[in-house]
Amino acid sequence: MFENLSERLSGVFDRLTKQGALNEEDVKTALREVRVALLEADVSLPVARDFIKKVQSEATGQAVTKSVTPGQQVVKIVHDALIATLQGDGDPGQLKIDNPPAPILMVGLQGSGKTTTTGKLAKRLKERDGKRVLMASLDVYRPAAMEQLAVLGKQLGVDTLPIVAGQKPVDIAKRAKQQASLGGYDVYMLDTAGRLHIDELLMQEVEDVRNVVEPRETLLVVDGLTGQVAVEVAQEFDDKIGVSGVVLTRMDGDGRGGAALSMRAVTGKPIRFVGMGEKMDALETFEPDRIAGRILGMGDIVALVEKAQETIEAEQAEKMMKRMMKGQFNMNDLRTQLEQMQQMGGMEGMMSMMPGMGKMAKQVEESGFDDKVLKRQIALIQSMTKKERANPKLLQANRKKRIARGAGMEVSDLNKLLKMHRQMGDMMKKMGKMGKGGMLKQAMKGMMGKGGGMPGAGDMGGMDQAALEAAAKQMGGKLPGLGGGMGLPPGLSGFGKKK
Repeated sequence: MFENLSERLSGVFDRLTKQGALNEEDVKTALREVRVALLEADVSLPVARDFIKKVQSEATGQAVTKSVTPGQQVVKIVHDALIATLQGDGDPGQLKIDNPPAPILMVGLQGSGKTTTTGKLAKRLKERDGKRVLMASLDVYRPAAMEQLAVLGKQLGVDTLPIVAGQKPVDIAKRAKQQASLGGYDVYMLDTAGRLHIDELLMQEVEDVRNVVEPRETLLVVDGLTGQVAVEVAQEFDDKIGVSGVVLTRMDGDGRGGAALSMRAVTGKPIRFVGMGEKMDALETFEPDRIAGRILGMGDIVALVEKAQETIEAEQAEKMMKRMMKGQFNMNDLRTQLEQMQQMGGMEGMMSMMPGMGKMAKQVEESGFDDKVLKRQIALIQSMTKKERANPKLLQANRKKRIARGAGMEVSDLNKLLKMHRQMGDMMKKMGKMGKGGMLKQAMKGMMGKGGGMPGAGDMGGMDQAALEAAAKQMGGKLPGLGGGMGLPPGLSGFGKKK
């Protein structure tokens, strides 16, 4: 969603940070380019203008132009201003669902993804917050709208209000309120009807429902791909009904992201969640500081860790760690790691979240490496017998031919995989010899290195860089930029320093 904006901004800041000293004219020229980039990303003109004015007042002072790292100071100021634009005044905090049964009213135009978002949010409340949730569809107009919510409820294991034909939306809302109270539910969610455009009939209907249930939260679902129209829709709904938060859907699309950047500044309403795909778990909390980090190419290490926690089982990871410490690393372990990489969004998905690796993700793609390579490697491992997976040394010429044929690939592909496995095994042995204490010392050395960045690839647990690069080549394409270490990009090395 923010790819184009991120590319434009990183280009501007790369030029700034390469200059040893900055004068006010340099900063002004750079900020003019930032303004153009924001407008091209469909950010509304008043928001872009206020943003640049705010940054310029801070970035053209003596404190910046006379500092040791002026370029990095400007990047930090832009980062802070982005967070302020996205967050607005005060943190919206958690959803107000502390007093059961708490009603949540879902409103929006037709086709914005209300019903799907209702299901996603119900799943999140049930699994993450341990709430008992009841869903009810008030859409008596769209064919099969009620049945759609019932099917979603069945898939997610969330209760839905039984469908009674011929009932009006207000009567369904009253019935949902009664059932939520009698059934001991913590939250009941009302999925209202949408229209192709805002009209009085829709507004009056939603207003009547609001007066009956007095919702704790009124969430407006808007399509992120509609750009500034989404902001206008939010304003109209807020003026007539009163909205407590916004959910932006289709944020995984190729839209320009201007709606997300303008929403809070124009409407004053916080963006609560963003829809990142069709799957039921593709709903993320909108975290302004993390989104700002992604836009400026600093990655989102928190999201990466959260994804890892969801996909990697602690017990399984502990067992594998013990085996690796003993220098035992077989094909089953390699397959597990490749599958976990797939679940976390593949190589490109992971690298885009790592600080300073956004550009490299694109280079990786251009070098011919794609996530199909992971699938092919897993297919080769699955083509082996249990004994062969446990002991790859058994693999002689005949066995290799059979395995390659079984996976529909060449023996040379299998040889690449085996070479990568050997190199990873060598690294594991080195880590095992160092022991936990040695690894910790090595990691600390890397973290305390110049620039206060992340440890470089050459510092990681005594692994030599040549082995890392060689392993990367075997993965289907050379990973450009890995030789210089996986630290923060040069423009952000002094990011945490005081002014």
